[in-house]
Amino acid sequence: MAPYGPRLVVPIDVKKKPREQKLPLHNRWHPDIPPVAEVKTGEVFRVEMVDFSGGGITQDYTAEDIKHADPSIVHYLSGPIRVVGEDGIAAKPGDLLVVEILNLGPLPGDEWGYTATFDRENGGGFLTDHFPCATKAIWYFEGIYAYSPHIPGVRFPGLTHPGVIGTAPSMELLDIWNKRERDVEENGLQNLKLCEVLHSRPLANLPTPKGCRLGKIEEGTAEWDKIAKEAARTIPGRENGGNCDIKNLSRGSKIYLPVFVDGANLSTGDMHFSQGDGEVSFCGAIEMSGFLELKCELIRGGMKEYLTPMGPTPLHVNPIFEIGPVEPRFSEWLVFEGISVDESGRQHYLDASVAYKRAVLNAIDYLSKFGSSKEQVYLLLSCCPCEGRISGIVDSPNACATLAIPTAIFDQDIRPKNKKVPVGPRIVRKPDVLKCTYDGNLPVTRNPSAST
Repeated sequence: MAPYGPRLVVPIDVKKKPREQKLPLHNRWHPDIPPVAEVKTGEVFRVEMVDFSGGGITQDYTAEDIKHADPSIVHYLSGPIRVVGEDGIAAKPGDLLVVEILNLGPLPGDEWGYTATFDRENGGGFLTDHFPCATKAIWYFEGIYAYSPHIPGVRFPGLTHPGVIGTAPSMELLDIWNKRERDVEENGLQNLKLCEVLHSRPLANLPTPKGCRLGKIEEGTAEWDKIAKEAARTIPGRENGGNCDIKNLSRGSKIYLPVFVDGANLSTGDMHFSQGDGEVSFCGAIEMSGFLELKCELIRGGMKEYLTPMGPTPLHVNPIFEIGPVEPRFSEWLVFEGISVDESGRQHYLDASVAYKRAVLNAIDYLSKFGSSKEQVYLLLSCCPCEGRISGIVDSPNACATLAIPTAIFDQDIRPKNKKVPVGPRIVRKPDVLKCTYDGNLPVTRNPSAST
């Protein structure tokens, strides 16, 4: 009888470091990183992966590992995986690679995860000017549910998904990335007004040999030295997919990825047990090791047929995503609005990022009235199944963004009620999140009208 079930193509041993894995991992995008496995269209295969930090963030009850995390190693990815058709012909540039997620989850025996904020001097996050300290919460999994001893009073089902899934760029596309991102990093503080409101730095993460892992290519060789200086970081999503952090890409989803190199060279990683829209704390999903069971198909010439370039070259395209049928069901939500007016009262023109920042800040301040610290709420909103929306983008001068939070995840009624608003001292539930001191000297943004 023929073997039944998915073929394991990338195994992971969570007791080993990334460099000790049976098949080498990588943490950069480059067309010359060689594939570690090959699959045929139509076959079901399994890919296992470490968490994004490769085990650098631990289950220990301390945030010191977050405060001193090495940002140069992000993200450890499994792959690349070469994809060939049933006729034996590999994927070609211009094809569409269809990746169907059949199953996924945490690795057996490693059913835990974490949510965190980086120190402001070491990556920060969406609200790093309000929350400059490194913090961390550990989560434990009970089947489909997650709970944390560091954020008591909540329990919710996870919508598990890969944060990173993408194909390798061509050299031409890689050069486009590096040129435009270098311009943002070198000139953005002078040219981009949004930098006055969003304080995460650097503005772009440029190629660097520091922390670089290139799969089968051995460090110290001339080939490694060349590629390490030009390989793109995996932090932002781009034309190849990559770190899009789309929380709905769970069981039954399909991703239509453009192919830029022979074989497509599919890579994936950064598994999330659950995430809120925006992943606002940056290290902000419930990060974990995990597995994907996938099936691929090829649409020959599909890029030209289905993807419209939005830029000066045919390479300026974006993937298409088909959301699967399996999601947690919530019927009641509390929705917080934000408009494009910042904490100082300054008006911004149709700025959805400022509006979403306001919506998140409004939710944090409100939920902290019910016994949680603001740090607890910040991490919660980053990883629970909350829904972010751009509700209005045409009504000058204000963009309108909303953040909807399912009320069923809380162990108390959080809705406003007549004469039931909490009064007196706020008694924070203990224990709080794991937290380090902020030792920098950058100013902290205060909302003068918010609760303390």
